[in-house]
Amino acid sequence: MIYSVAHDTLGTHVDWQLEDVTARMIDWFWSNMEKGFILWHPEQHEALQWAVPPRHGDPRGSIHIAPQTWNDGRRQNLYIRFEKLEDVPGEIRDYICYEHVAIVAGLGLGEECLADPDPLGYRLHQWQKTDSGVVGKSSAIGTRKKESAEDGKVWATHCMQEIGNWEVFLPQLHALYKVVKDPARNPFADLSVEGRGRAARYTSIA
Repeated sequence: MIYSVAHDTLGTHVDWQLEDVTARMIDWFWSNMEKGFILWHPEQHEALQWAVPPRHGDPRGSIHIAPQTWNDGRRQNLYIRFEKLEDVPGEIRDYICYEHVAIVAGLGLGEECLADPDPLGYRLHQWQKTDSGVVGKSSAIGTRKKESAEDGKVWATHCMQEIGNWEVFLPQLHALYKVVKDPARNPFADLSVEGRGRAARYTSIA
């Protein structure tokens, strides 16, 4: 993995490159996170559960429960929702510059956040194919809960481990699950977009 980290007035951004990982594999991962969540960050992740599972062909509105402990020692039982692009603030969508996009919102730290969801902030992940794999960018942007540069550094360390581990396990995991043809147990959604910034729209999700 090759990466760099930058901070600006809106948030923290990690630019990254991976070898031997395809854009389709990463698309698949977002609908099948429970299959590889511990592998994504073995030192800090616990088993993932779905509060609202993704639908085959469309993960928008799905909510996963992601218990984890970061480098600063905080254990968080995060509820995270996969967003519709049009529901995300425009200044966040302005960062969309690659061909595949997943934007998720951190709703809170317990089931009570499902009653009246109001995102604490967003994580924008985007990627596209290269000759040897994929290139991408991941961004952490606080909204209701502002994130300092120090918060961003903690997140970036966590994020770099996650993204780097895709190189280690994702090709093999994706290949293993090709045998499962039932879309209820092995869903897939094409996360490619047309347009960039606020004009980005999913090409295969109505």
